[in-house]
Amino acid sequence: MARPPVPVAEIGLLIYPDCQLSAVYGMTDLFRIAGEWAGGPSLRVSHWEAQGADVTCTWDSHPGQPHRLSHAIAPPSLVMPERMGPFPAAAAWLRDQHAEGTVLGSVCAGAFVLAETGLMSGRRATTHWAFAEQLARRFPEIDVADDRMVLDDGDIVTAGGILAWTDLGLTLVDRFLGPATMLATARFLLIDPPRSSQRPFAAFIPRFDHGDENIRRAQHHLHAHFAQPLQQSDLHAVAGLTERTFLRRFTAATGHRPNAYLQQVRIAKARESLERTHDPVDRIAWNVGYADPAAFRKLFQKLVGTAPAAYRQRFGIAAA
Repeated sequence: MARPPVPVAEIGLLIYPDCQLSAVYGMTDLFRIAGEWAGGPSLRVSHWEAQGADVTCTWDSHPGQPHRLSHAIAPPSLVMPERMGPFPAAAAWLRDQHAEGTVLGSVCAGAFVLAETGLMSGRRATTHWAFAEQLARRFPEIDVADDRMVLDDGDIVTAGGILAWTDLGLTLVDRFLGPATMLATARFLLIDPPRSSQRPFAAFIPRFDHGDENIRRAQHHLHAHFAQPLQQSDLHAVAGLTERTFLRRFTAATGHRPNAYLQQVRIAKARESLERTHDPVDRIAWNVGYADPAAFRKLFQKLVGTAPAAYRQRFGIAAA
């Protein structure tokens, strides 16, 4: 009787408190399906869970063989980052695996678990766009690239978004089983091949809870008059501050300089119109404050990562 083929790699999935088990089992199924499509080589998947001070294997697709992880991945969390951790046992296990040559990975808020290892200091990493500011604030030594869907830094690979485990999983299938198997797996699961950017999905979420009442007045004025020509002098007058003080405090409170903030507000309104109406792109540009449609398209591409027409085609929900 022919022996089953030896797996080409073992991928360990780390189970930690409140992690997204659907991602753990989804990746497990994805790798199994990829192996079926490959018709020969397969991927070994193992589940690892912290129990006290130790991390032990709780499930293995190829039991009885010595473990040698090629990748160890921290999946997304079901709770917000401020309620996560710490995870000393998981971080210690990840550090040990890394020292033995294992590539470490994370998906979405799993980056917070990975960051506890200290191995991401001075490195680029991605996470869900909504958690990027918290990751950068809690771990300032990390260069957070929140526009990326999958960021491969060699020995550390991170993915952004709760469902970006599909992107990371297909990336690993491509690496170990080849592009043909990766595409066959994606087609079978009815999912897109690995995406490159989160920017089309990211929403601008303005902050009003920063405690600076003067800046909040300027923000309210800006949101109410975003389509009109606005000068910085208008805003610092509303705020009741000198220009220099206004610029410093606005940037500190909102995370954006005033002009960049205005651009984000306008593009957010344009995205909403592209999603919910059939208005021509040039009219939308005018409605949100841009007299030059070419300049609007260039800025939209820069901030959203795709052209307005392509964005509408992908995300438009207006009735036909």
